[in-house]
Amino acid sequence: MRIDVHVIPGSNKSSVEPGDPLRVHLHAKPVDGKANEELVELLGRYFGVNCSAIRIKNGRTSRNKTVDVNLATTPSIPRNS
Repeated sequence: MRIDVHVIPGSNKSSVEPGDPLRVHLHAKPVDGKANEELVELLGRYFGVNCSAIRIKNGRTSRNKTVDVNLATTPSIPRNS
């Protein structure tokens, strides 16, 4: 599944707002790929898939991104934090 995502880095807390595009608030700053890493982890939890099922296709250095989500992968196993 391919989705459009609008990323808001540097937010107070990380969250996902449904819509088109999906609005994703990230705590991480857009430095050294930290925001993209957090985006992949957050979308993995949101869709219930492993992080390896999430790929940023376009917009790696932009707030507007196109992301591929492979929902056919096995569901992620929740980790104790």
